Amino acid sequence: MSVPDYMQCAEDHQTVLVVVQPMGIVPEDQFFRIYKRISSVSQVSIRDSQRVLFIRYRHHYPPENNEWGDFQTHRKVVGLISVTSCNTAKEWPQTSDRFHGQKEVFGSTLYDSRLLVFGLQGEVAEQQRTDVAFYPSYDDCPDVEKRVEDFVESIFIVLESKRLDRATDKSGDKLQLLCVPFEKKDFVGLDTDSRHYKKRCQGRMRKHVGDLCLQAGMLQDALVHYHMAVELLRSVNDFLWLGAALEGLCSASVIFHYPGGTSGKSGARKPGVSSAADAGKRHRPGALTTNAISADTSTEIGRAKNCLSQEDIIEKYKEAISNYGKYKSAGVIELEACIKAVRVLAIQKRAMEASEFLQNAVYINLGQLSEEEKIQRYSVLSELYELIGFHRKSAFFKRVAAMQCVAPTIPEPGWKACYKLLLETLPGYSLSLDPKDFSKGTHRGWAAVQLRLLHELVYASRRMGNPGLSVRHLSFLLQTMLDFLSDQGKTWSACTNALKLYTFKKLFGEFLTWDLQDALSHLPLKSGQSVSIPVNISAKLDFSGQENLLHDLNDGKHPHESITHHWGLFWFVPSNLHSISESASPEPSHYNQDRLDCSLIDRKTLEAVLTFKYSGGAGEVEGYYRELSLGVRVDVEPSVFFTRVSTLPATSTRQCHLLLDVFNSTEHELTLSAKNNQDLVLHASECQRMAIQVDKFDFDSIPVMDHDALRLATVRQQEEKRQQVQGGLINSTLDIHWTIISFTKGSCPDKTASVEGVLNQLILEHLQLAPLQWDVVVNGEPCDCDMIADCRVGDAVPLEVKLTNRSKSAVGPFSLTVIPFQDYQNGVQNYDLQDAITFIGSNTFYMGTVNPTENSVCVGALLFLYTGDFYLNIKFQDDSTARDLPPAWFCLPSIHIRAQEPIQAAA
Repeated sequence: MSVPDYMQCAEDHQTVLVVVQPMGIVPEDQFFRIYKRISSVSQVSIRDSQRVLFIRYRHHYPPENNEWGDFQTHRKVVGLISVTSCNTAKEWPQTSDRFHGQKEVFGSTLYDSRLLVFGLQGEVAEQQRTDVAFYPSYDDCPDVEKRVEDFVESIFIVLESKRLDRATDKSGDKLQLLCVPFEKKDFVGLDTDSRHYKKRCQGRMRKHVGDLCLQAGMLQDALVHYHMAVELLRSVNDFLWLGAALEGLCSASVIFHYPGGTSGKSGARKPGVSSAADAGKRHRPGALTTNAISADTSTEIGRAKNCLSQEDIIEKYKEAISNYGKYKSAGVIELEACIKAVRVLAIQKRAMEASEFLQNAVYINLGQLSEEEKIQRYSVLSELYELIGFHRKSAFFKRVAAMQCVAPTIPEPGWKACYKLLLETLPGYSLSLDPKDFSKGTHRGWAAVQLRLLHELVYASRRMGNPGLSVRHLSFLLQTMLDFLSDQGKTWSACTNALKLYTFKKLFGEFLTWDLQDALSHLPLKSGQSVSIPVNISAKLDFSGQENLLHDLNDGKHPHESITHHWGLFWFVPSNLHSISESASPEPSHYNQDRLDCSLIDRKTLEAVLTFKYSGGAGEVEGYYRELSLGVRVDVEPSVFFTRVSTLPATSTRQCHLLLDVFNSTEHELTLSAKNNQDLVLHASECQRMAIQVDKFDFDSIPVMDHDALRLATVRQQEEKRQQVQGGLINSTLDIHWTIISFTKGSCPDKTASVEGVLNQLILEHLQLAPLQWDVVVNGEPCDCDMIADCRVGDAVPLEVKLTNRSKSAVGPFSLTVIPFQDYQNGVQNYDLQDAITFIGSNTFYMGTVNPTENSVCVGALLFLYTGDFYLNIKFQDDSTARDLPPAWFCLPSIHIRAQEPIQAAA
């Protein structure tokens, strides 16, 4: 067993383990809604009995842990509840087979199982089965809890049967030897007739029966069996199982003394349910223990002798853990026993003894753990130290967990998780981020550790991408801890602070940026040394308004085209530009091969002053510093810009083609790429057209601004913000970027080319997904994207027209007329098809009012009398309601039907 359960507590020995798992494709949110309802049934009062069965649920459980079920029965998966989605009767046989396959994983230990099926209705769902429950949907399942209660009762029946079988076993000296997985090879060839072997078998079986009694709610019987097991196993030095018997004895005694539980979860179990005084009264009349002692007598024995005192519980835990420690393969068992003992000691307010158990847990070797398991282990140790009041020790282990989040072996270090955990350690180190707390009397806590922690916060906040937060932490460090810094530390921090503050100064849209990590590693500088800081240059400017060039580039405008101009950039100063991820687009079409005069294009100049302040040594102590100002001038000229933009409809009503005329104003050949599109190569001063097929956008679902900002903004500001958000979404979806081919790879990475400036309101309307969505289904197949529906002559062809209203108001009523025709592909269309097609019913549909988020479906049928290719044109009646809505809202897909010869019946 390699996976510890850090949430284990002593009362878990009284529970039965049920695994709840999704099967197939189940939405995660829906599964956990059902899981929460299932796990709410945590204890069930058994009918015709005064006993209570406690259930522990898990949605993930390693199968190798299940192999230790004979050693401690609460580790055995005895119940399985599978949750699945099934929408049609055709899917049911496959779903049933999957369920049987899922049961086989835990098949050797399962008492019972259930399958909850959501979405299936009809004849199959009407079957009366005890192991399967059918529900129409995840929202319509009112009796889930009742089903789970019945399921738990069926588990109790099997559990009670096994308990009675084991307790009244008449096999005598031929008892089965229970083993843990790693022991099986050690007992091959042993003398099964020896007295030593028989005692081992009896002791292990007695301990096993004690586990079953504890789960079945018979606390006194469990105590009796555990005591007998301890004596038998101690006499044959069976240390591993002796440890398990001692731990069982501790668990039963903890349940007696602390009926409310030790896990710290309020309401986890009802107080008094498992008390020893009541346990005997809940036995059935005439029930006997294995040694034929009556229930009442067993209760008296338990009161007088069998139940451990609160002090003895801890002593027995120590002995059990010592026995586990003799076996390398029992590390998980040993670790969990330490955690259980700590929880008991926390209730007893015995912090020092609890810390000894925790110290032992720290040194338990569990083999190769994953980074996530290490983080979980240190986090739990931190919580347990907090539980017993060891706040600084708790902070230490939480800090170790934080460092584990960014270990070198992790491919993607979790700096945000690291920073969050570091913040949680502050109280443990008596550290507050409020400067006012440092002006009240003497300093609290260890300054050296606090300095280290603050430096870690500075570094973590910078690595997680929040340099402003990093500067605030660094400023706080200097403000509150300056007296504890050495001269060399003061110099380093002051230089770091001065340099970083200038990093965030916005100069012309932050066109100058730099990373100080390498430079800071060389500070403080010795006499004669120097440090270099690479400065990255990037910019995004608009070169609109050059009328001569506009005239040349826009000599022939099409309807619905935009001539707004937005310019990309090319700069002559070497720089490190931000790289953009690669993407591609549909086939480009060549447009205008004329070469244009680049002399018409103006360049623009950006200037900035970089100011550095630095200090050190005695001068820094006296408050002196030196200041260096460097002037930077960058000449920028356009590179890629879009001279015209237009749209064309695509074969799908949910898509369209965006046409962009792209001009290369540089003196170099460049490559332009877009998402899902082939690369477009542009020579110097060349213009070509790029066609990009895009899915239409649902702009209405994008939040433009929060409620308060929306209330204060003017109508114009709201519209500008809306266009900005829409343009940003389109630009990020297209992901257009360009690179100059002749430049050395690495010196000039890909640059972005934004289309936000060329998208006018008309273009945005064409890219908007229509609020009314129409779906047409012919013969069971959806018609869209040039799809051809096949049918047979003489067969009825079902036709469905579905309207989904995604607008904010009700629409309708509508009337639709289906008009069939044939296209001869020569400009002639034949609508005279009375002898070739007949409608079953009317060819006109009526659709009533459709409310927002709702849909309406019209159903009809056609009959084709001859073979051939036919088309259906669906038209709307010219009523007043339809005239109030834009024509773009009534875009139905083209319907192409191919009628083929009927299938001849066999002679």
